[in-house]
Amino acid sequence: MSPSAEPPRDCPLCPRLVAYRRLNQDQHPDWWNGPAPSFGDPDARLLIVGLAPGRMGANRTGRPFTGDFAGVLLYETLIKLGFATGRYEARPDDGLALVDCMITNAVRCAPPGNKPETAEEAACRPFLAAQIAALPRLKVIVTLGDVARRNLMRALGLKASAALSGHGAHTEAAGLTVINSYHCSRLNTNTGRLTPAMFEAVFDAAKTALAAG
Repeated sequence: MSPSAEPPRDCPLCPRLVAYRRLNQDQHPDWWNGPAPSFGDPDARLLIVGLAPGRMGANRTGRPFTGDFAGVLLYETLIKLGFATGRYEARPDDGLALVDCMITNAVRCAPPGNKPETAEEAACRPFLAAQIAALPRLKVIVTLGDVARRNLMRALGLKASAALSGHGAHTEAAGLTVINSYHCSRLNTNTGRLTPAMFEAVFDAAKTALAAG
């Protein structure tokens, strides 16, 4: 049987992340407090790979990039480029739907300080590999940050260095086009490292690659 693309709600694989999940459960029992499931179109040709759920984002709401600052730029960009419909209102019942697009994370549980450990990345990687395998029409993958890029390459059975680093870098790997972006975090946008125009250009490139394929 092929591995599942989604970890169980009470996934036990990473002791540090389990402890952090239980701490959040004790403090906020009304939150999601579990592995954030992938979100989007099961026939998607575009996959977006983030790093991990934020404590106040997907760990709270149960939907990737929902409830924290990063989701504002991501979902507004996807709506503008035609990869999403509806309105993003930072909650999982806002009616937002993805079009030809799926969003997942390299690590599915929120890590303390937003920094997963190497062993946690490795433990969660089979779920990423299974999600990739579950998308029969997949053509393009956008990675948000270098940690996501390295984990994607390993999930494809390649060296972590197989994909080019840097914002807007393109790599052909395992029959897929991989485009790397700076992560759409508040830190990157507040410092000007990533602007809305730079982020939009990545998804314009993704549309161009899909049209060519």
